[in-house]
Amino acid sequence: MPNLTIRDLTMEFSSGGYKLRPIDSFDLDVATGDLVLLLGASGCGKTTLLSMLARLLTPTHGTITFGDIEVTSLSGPELVEYRRKTVGIVFQAFNLIPSLNARENVQIALQSAKVPRHEAKARADELLVQVGLEERITHLPADMSGGQQQRVAIARALAHDPPLVLADEPTAHLDYIQVDGVLRLLRELAQPGRVVMVATHDERLLPLADRVVELTPRAAGEARPPEPVKLAAGEVLFRQGDKGELVYVVESGEVEIFRETDDGTDERVTVIEPGGYFGELAPMFGLRRSAGARALDGPVQLTGYSLRDFRNRHTSQTLN
Repeated sequence: MPNLTIRDLTMEFSSGGYKLRPIDSFDLDVATGDLVLLLGASGCGKTTLLSMLARLLTPTHGTITFGDIEVTSLSGPELVEYRRKTVGIVFQAFNLIPSLNARENVQIALQSAKVPRHEAKARADELLVQVGLEERITHLPADMSGGQQQRVAIARALAHDPPLVLADEPTAHLDYIQVDGVLRLLRELAQPGRVVMVATHDERLLPLADRVVELTPRAAGEARPPEPVKLAAGEVLFRQGDKGELVYVVESGEVEIFRETDDGTDERVTVIEPGGYFGELAPMFGLRRSAGARALDGPVQLTGYSLRDFRNRHTSQTLN
């Protein structure tokens, strides 16, 4: 039975002239039968990770192994076969063909793999019954609710009985009544012989998961003692794309905030002088660092605060 192993996975690309690393040195082990939630805010890399697992994107470096398949090394016919038979994808926006009914939307995934038409039709009907849509088999997407359309999308993802199912924000467009049925269905799909991985920011899914992987830190974080930091001249505190849990206050010296461009050079954003602070947006919104920070001249003395302690300190100073 296939298990999923991810080692040192990194994805780097260019956006607006700057380097982005939504996934950086990521490791994960998942056992067959598990329902795994990738939890995090928009922009944290959830969809990027799913796209690499589906091999719609090729990672910058690192490995993905599913059972005996070295996913990151696949190419040509082997890659086509992996995408078709091993992995099933449930898209956030359903991606149903408006002119085709529920059966035909599932059937087309089978016929594109040269499954005979009568077999594809029977398999499509079987799957639509499995997801509770036996009375909607001949309905067009426009005649179905959001929850029903998502069930069709799930049935289509299961067309080839894939051992790896990836769902990207499957409850994003659903109300609380529709969500219930989709959540139960996703839970049922995770069984021995199959791994189900769901990218979401919807915490209603938490009780159903066997494993929760948080790709961003909690916004406020737990209180922790202030952390003094001393940097030598030119020493980097953090880099663009790193996770961020602390807000830093400059006690002495100066800190340069810089961005890495896609041509390998650095671009100065600003300089933080004594008494100034930086790095608050990452812990506040659960984002990765949008820029790097390093000592401009050394030595530089800093104090790192949890977001909660920083807020208390900042409010106290303002009131005083």
